[in-house]
Amino acid sequence: MHPLEQFKYCPKCGSSHFNIYNEKSKHCDDCGFTYYFNPSAATVAFILNNKMELLVCRRAKNPAKGTLDLPGGFIDMYETGEEGIAREVKEETGIEVNESLYLFSIPNLYEYSGFLVHTLDMFFLCKVENANKIKAHDDVAECFFMPLEKLKPEDFGLQSIRQGLEKFLNIVPKL
Repeated sequence: MHPLEQFKYCPKCGSSHFNIYNEKSKHCDDCGFTYYFNPSAATVAFILNNKMELLVCRRAKNPAKGTLDLPGGFIDMYETGEEGIAREVKEETGIEVNESLYLFSIPNLYEYSGFLVHTLDMFFLCKVENANKIKAHDDVAECFFMPLEKLKPEDFGLQSIRQGLEKFLNIVPKL
C-alpha cells in the first residue's frame, strides 16, 4: 500500500475529499491544499575508538528488537543533521559528539507503530569525548565497541544500517 493511501482526510480542513494528486501528493478538492509526502530525516553515527573498533548498539525496542544497530535516530524540527546526530548519540550512549562529518545517505523504510515511514538516513563519522564512558540509554539495550573485522552486516536488524555498514567498511581504509 502506498503511504498516501493511509491518509483519508485533509490535514488543513478535515475534508474527506482528499484525493491522490500524483505519486507524491494528495490534494483537497474543498480547500485546495496539496500535501506532498516526503521522507523524514534520520541520522546514523559511525564512532571509532583509538583501536579502530566501531561503537555498536543492541536495539531495545521494535523494529528489529535485539539485533545490532548504530547510534542515531530521527531529526527534530529546527535541528540540523549535525545537531540531531549529536543529540541522538548523547541520548542513546551518554557520550558527547565533538565533531561530525557527513559521509553519505541511504533511503529507507522504517516501521513505526505499524506505519511505514519513508526516511532519508544520513550517515556521519563522529568524533566523541569520553568514549570509555558509554552507557546504554533510551531505546538501546546495550552498547559496546566491536573490532571492524568482526562486524557482519547481516547481524544488524535494519536494512539501511546493513547497507550503510557495508559502504562504511569499504571506505574506512580511505579515511
